[in-house]
Amino acid sequence: MAQGQDARTADLSMDPAGLYLEEVFTDRRVGTIRRLTPVNAQGEPDRAKPVTYTGETQVVTPMGALPIAFEIDAASLEEAAKKFGELAKEAIERTVKELQEMRRQAASSLVIPQGGLPPGGMPGGVPGGGKIQMP
Repeated sequence: MAQGQDARTADLSMDPAGLYLEEVFTDRRVGTIRRLTPVNAQGEPDRAKPVTYTGETQVVTPMGALPIAFEIDAASLEEAAKKFGELAKEAIERTVKELQEMRRQAASSLVIPQGGLPPGGMPGGVPGGGKIQMP
């Protein structure tokens, strides 16, 4: 790696064999569908590769809008639009479960006072103790 580079900027070259034309469609109500059409280095459609669709929506949380993205297995834009709702619900449910699991894991982390318990087994008042550390 060159001096001054890190892992995030080591290889920023694009692959001419992996280019896609990205189009965004929206109903201006519940989300967007992105159609990714494979193209060659000249920008012409590459019919040897499949067109892919992804859906995007968002859920409003107390912390702000949470973006949700998901793949849509479809052969056309119309089919992708018809599948959008059910797949969005599944993606939202999956995201909520992941957030709940992360919250559960954070809540179950042990908090251990530095230095342990003072003589007599009662907490408080021991020099150097009482500092909370997260594992």
